[in-house]
Amino acid sequence: MRYNKLLLSSADFPSKLVDIPTPPKQLYMIGCIPPGPAVAIIGSRKHTAYGKAVTQTIAESLARKGVVIISGLALGIDSVAHQACLDVGGKTVAVLPRGLDAIYPSRHAGLANNIVTTGGGLVSEYASGTQAYPANFVARNRLVSGLAAALAVTEANIRSGTMHTVRFALEQGREVFAVPGPITSPASSGTNYLLQQGAHVLTDPQQLLDYFGQQLQLELGDEPVVALADEAQIAIYALLKDGSIIDGPTLHHRSQLSPAQFAQAMTMLEIEGHIKALGGDRWVKA
Repeated sequence: MRYNKLLLSSADFPSKLVDIPTPPKQLYMIGCIPPGPAVAIIGSRKHTAYGKAVTQTIAESLARKGVVIISGLALGIDSVAHQACLDVGGKTVAVLPRGLDAIYPSRHAGLANNIVTTGGGLVSEYASGTQAYPANFVARNRLVSGLAAALAVTEANIRSGTMHTVRFALEQGREVFAVPGPITSPASSGTNYLLQQGAHVLTDPQQLLDYFGQQLQLELGDEPVVALADEAQIAIYALLKDGSIIDGPTLHHRSQLSPAQFAQAMTMLEIEGHIKALGGDRWVKA
């Protein structure tokens, strides 16, 4: 699979990563990072049946609502989240701890291919040939949390590397949600600890969806959320909301929408006064 290289100074560099405490100097990407709200779902590599079921429920519910799932392609909870998202036709992004010339872990090569072919992406800050050194896994985790608006920890031991991602999320100003688990299960000792420390209790995917509704209201100011309740409109507006001027074909390509969805959403956004045409099929936020 061919990859693209994005520099921090590039206009196409993911905006969510620009302002994190230690942004990567460059990113290598296969596929794309779909527009719209994103949740990072993470947890232990050695999950229980409970952890797997909870992760599947949350990832599937969010993906059905158009939320992009971010994770690390690792064994365990990461791969469960990616696969659950794909199972319901959602889009997901995997952040790797090595160069994209070889998928890590290798047993997830098929999963990685499916992520790309269904409209998601593979991301790494490491050039081809870079091995998966131990320090890379910790560094990778800051990108997992950085690409998302919120972090959901579904199952984790208190000594799990998941806690590094939680620390990064807090440093980046991301909201942290944790699923409570049996107090007798070491696999839930980490999530239960996070709840003691003030993480949001996550017992229903709707809690995350409600959070995104509040965030969307904040991002749009006085514009009513109902005007952008359609996922196609949200996807297009997300590409223009920073003031970018984008031509129609590029906007259509980046939105990942069908021609019919794109045309209808553009019409409604223009009618409602959220976007305006500048001539020459160029568009900008109104």
